[in-house]
Amino acid sequence: MKIVSFIPIKLNNQRLPGKNLMELEGKPLCNYIFNTINSVDLIDEKYVYCSDDKIKDYIPNGIKYLKRDKYLDGFQVKGLEIIDYFVKDVDADIYVLTHVTQPFTLAKSIKKGLEKVVYEGYDSAFSCVKLQDYCWYKGKPLNYDMKDIVTTQNLEPVYMETGAFFIFRKEVFTKLHQRIGVNPYMCEISQIEAVDIDTYEDFKFAEAVAHFLNK
Repeated sequence: MKIVSFIPIKLNNQRLPGKNLMELEGKPLCNYIFNTINSVDLIDEKYVYCSDDKIKDYIPNGIKYLKRDKYLDGFQVKGLEIIDYFVKDVDADIYVLTHVTQPFTLAKSIKKGLEKVVYEGYDSAFSCVKLQDYCWYKGKPLNYDMKDIVTTQNLEPVYMETGAFFIFRKEVFTKLHQRIGVNPYMCEISQIEAVDIDTYEDFKFAEAVAHFLNK
């Protein structure tokens, strides 16, 4: 069984230009997930998937650089299209997709999800956070009755994908064209791991979190 991880990254970010190389508490943002993935021993091959050779200066030993088509840097390109290109470029039985923009993802969380897919029969796994609060959807309460409001600890929880990682067997993508299969393991992670950087405000928040973790 061949397990491959890939970290798609582009250097022409729209909302926060250059964010993937910005310094976060003393080191480039991209190095957080690079180092995390490097420590997951279950993965046979590890790739950074980028169109710009400049990224090679940031990639540590143990991770390969795979140059992707510059077309994939387009602002209208969707994540599934990037996965499609990578799956065609690199064959594997199981893929592990992680993102630079979630720097606090823990190796033990990735390993837990991967073990569920490898050893316990799940066809996929994904990171999520548990929301046990009063949630609404399409103008209506999603998980509570307004005529019988229970305490938050007794609410039916809602789970939100975080995008920190997606782990899937090859056939999940090739047959369903999805990154989550029909029998997924929902890997609950902390709110800190779920921090996602898209904007300048997100980055400033991540700086506070990184500073707190270093202390």
